[in-house]
Amino acid sequence: MSQQELNAGLMQYLQASPTPYHAVANLSAQLDAAGFAALEEGGQWQLEKNRGYYVTRAASSLVAFRTGNADLATAGFHIVGAHTDSPCLKVKPQPEIVRQQYIQLGVEVYGGVLLNPWFDRDLSIAGRVDYRGRDGKLAWCLIDLQKAVAMIPSLAIHLDREANEQRSINAQTYLPVILSQTNNDGKFMLKDFLQQHLESKLGLEVDKVLSFDLRLYDVQPPALVGLQDEFIASARLDNLLSCYVGMKSLLDSTGDHASLLVCSDHEEVGSVSAAGAKGPFLEAVLDRIAEGFAQGGSESKRRMLDRSTFYSVDNAHGIHPNFPDKHDDKHGPLLNQGPVIKINGNQRYATSSETSAGFRQLCEEQDIPVQAFVVRNDMSCGSTIGPIVAGELGIKSLDIGVPTFAMHSIRETAGSRDTGWLAQALTAFFNR
Repeated sequence: MSQQELNAGLMQYLQASPTPYHAVANLSAQLDAAGFAALEEGGQWQLEKNRGYYVTRAASSLVAFRTGNADLATAGFHIVGAHTDSPCLKVKPQPEIVRQQYIQLGVEVYGGVLLNPWFDRDLSIAGRVDYRGRDGKLAWCLIDLQKAVAMIPSLAIHLDREANEQRSINAQTYLPVILSQTNNDGKFMLKDFLQQHLESKLGLEVDKVLSFDLRLYDVQPPALVGLQDEFIASARLDNLLSCYVGMKSLLDSTGDHASLLVCSDHEEVGSVSAAGAKGPFLEAVLDRIAEGFAQGGSESKRRMLDRSTFYSVDNAHGIHPNFPDKHDDKHGPLLNQGPVIKINGNQRYATSSETSAGFRQLCEEQDIPVQAFVVRNDMSCGSTIGPIVAGELGIKSLDIGVPTFAMHSIRETAGSRDTGWLAQALTAFFNR
């Protein structure tokens, strides 16, 4: 796959995946098209060598794997991990607000959102809706309104003269979004609107909408930016870029080696959930694979994990030309200069000298440039699913990612050449 094809596919995926539910559904569709067999967690698994499989949990996390042809107890797995969620504004369960004849929705801040860029954007709504059908059975579906239906207008500079000097955002009072205007009694119920949408747009027979998990998102599509298209600008690059490139790398691998991709939900809020990296999903899948192929019980599983390697692939902070002092002088990654090894002595990243050396050697063999990131000593460091998986399973682990600007903004920026280098590195890792 060429660099242009990879980036075109990535941008289509980003546009079609405004929520973790859509991200997993779209990954599943591509795995289906590639001949991977869908598994049910509650079903019996009859796994075969040299086959591809995938399984989802809570419709927002996914594990896809190739069984390969080697003995798992002696060869282990090559595992790539990413996450499906991104910081955003979620619609509250009882969100309806009517003020000054404007219909608004109350929102909840999900994750470490950079709030200022959410103002004055064309926003839409997408997510999951759970309902009772006319047959009395519970069901659910995905929705994506796609068109701009909401906004959060800024207060005019004339009414806030110090906005450019000092502006703090009260997330409770400043962020309710405007949906519409009303001159009547102001009655609006989101669940009634959703039921009408499900019936008229999706053709479903709905008795009652019972619950929902909805998020706001910017309808502006992803774009190549720069005089030479050097950059990709989009929402949710953190971390759907890694999910998509990880999936493409798995599909492009030979399949000879046992390889696995895990895309987990809830990383942005600590990963503590049934579908998160700190939950049992990944280990449960590995247990069932070990039961089928690594004969010998817990000892064979432990041997398999000891011979496995895990790459946590999550975006890195590219050095900003307007704020160079926010990086350590020797560790300021540049966009379009290759993937970044993320290192932290306090174990906020899972990289060790051993796993760093292995990745550097792999990249040397593939002629891929490599960078390193270490946070300044006077700044706090973020984290990833890398230390979680390493701590839970005892797998040798590495933290890497492509450098980006404006992480956790409503629109982030990455290098258009870095995606190709990342895909090349991950495919080589799966093939080793």
